[in-house]
Amino acid sequence: MSSGSGTVGDVGARDWIRAALAMFAVGWGANQFAPLLSVYQTELGLGQGEVTGMFAVYIVGLIPALVLAGRWSDAHGRRVLMRPVLVLSLAATVIMLLGPADPVWLYLGRFLAGVASGAAFGPGGAWIKELSAGAAPGAGARRAAVAVSGGFGLSALVAGIVGQFLPAPVFTPYGPHLVLGAVAVVVGWNAPDPYRPRPDAARASLLPPSARTRRFVLGVAPWAALVFGCASMSFVVLAGLVGGDAAGMPVAYAGVLAGITLGTGVLVQSGARRLASAAAPWRVPVAGLVAAALGMAAGAGLVAAEDLPLRALAMLPVAVLLGAGYGTLLVGGLVEVELQAGPADHAGLVAVFYALAYVGMATPYAIAEVSRLGGPVPWILGIAAACLALVPLTVSQLRDPRTGTSRLPGVA
Repeated sequence: MSSGSGTVGDVGARDWIRAALAMFAVGWGANQFAPLLSVYQTELGLGQGEVTGMFAVYIVGLIPALVLAGRWSDAHGRRVLMRPVLVLSLAATVIMLLGPADPVWLYLGRFLAGVASGAAFGPGGAWIKELSAGAAPGAGARRAAVAVSGGFGLSALVAGIVGQFLPAPVFTPYGPHLVLGAVAVVVGWNAPDPYRPRPDAARASLLPPSARTRRFVLGVAPWAALVFGCASMSFVVLAGLVGGDAAGMPVAYAGVLAGITLGTGVLVQSGARRLASAAAPWRVPVAGLVAAALGMAAGAGLVAAEDLPLRALAMLPVAVLLGAGYGTLLVGGLVEVELQAGPADHAGLVAVFYALAYVGMATPYAIAEVSRLGGPVPWILGIAAACLALVPLTVSQLRDPRTGTSRLPGVA
């Protein structure tokens, strides 16, 4: 096979797995840092604001890469973009290994991991969908969501366990990604690319037409940040606030919470997909918003109950709730992308949705900053209330299929 884009006839029934492995590896590299925040506080003497800032700088690289890579991929293809992205993901991990010498390397590594993720998730999701052309409707979106969530969840779980129990916790947690990333480069390098590039897409607007409809702007965009807001609230914010009760194992505890949160997110996606229907697509995001509200409220209650016995253990079902919110909202957003986007702007709309969703990864940094004004509990409860307030807006915008074609006044 040539190094350019393949044809539809080149695609085998299992070739989507090769693209999914690439997405899985990039997702692994993106989230292996999450349970290590307390390690860097202890080993390098960094403050809470510094480590949450390192966690959040990821989205500074991610969001512009998401928007630009989606359009570039529509113009040039999927695989030609994913090849350097896989290499960049590995390079980001190598750079973070230099963190003990100077924390600036951690900021740079996290930033580059964000760039790699941003460049991968839109085009990579579209690549999996296109390689799943012969599968059941919606299989491509589900496979892409599972690949990203699986990489996120397993990386944090493994990094937390390795960082807690193996020596050199600022180095050894990154070893698994170096191996996995190398395997993904080999397996994915020549995977088929059935997409036919559209050179005119390079001149298209950064914001695809489907992202400017009333249905997307009012029905999806307001809650999109809660996708990763739920996830990071669980295994960064709440893990940090109650992890001191975790039998002296805060790193492993953060990893376990990440595994439960993101593992739940993967498990609920199949059910969330079945819940979706053309007649009532609003049911999926509404279920996610309710789960998010319950998880946030319960988490705030545990943070407030400082003397509660087994408080760290009581956090586990809260992680399940927040994981359900994360996974259900992710599927709800990707289902709406499938409903609203055409072949010409699918990758672009996936990129816009992920850009909005990843804003939620700034939640730990935001909570750390606003907590100086009276503690974290009122702010977490405020997010829970916002989740419930978004339910009627979401239902009103998504219950009528005709809202997909109307534009908001003033939205170009």
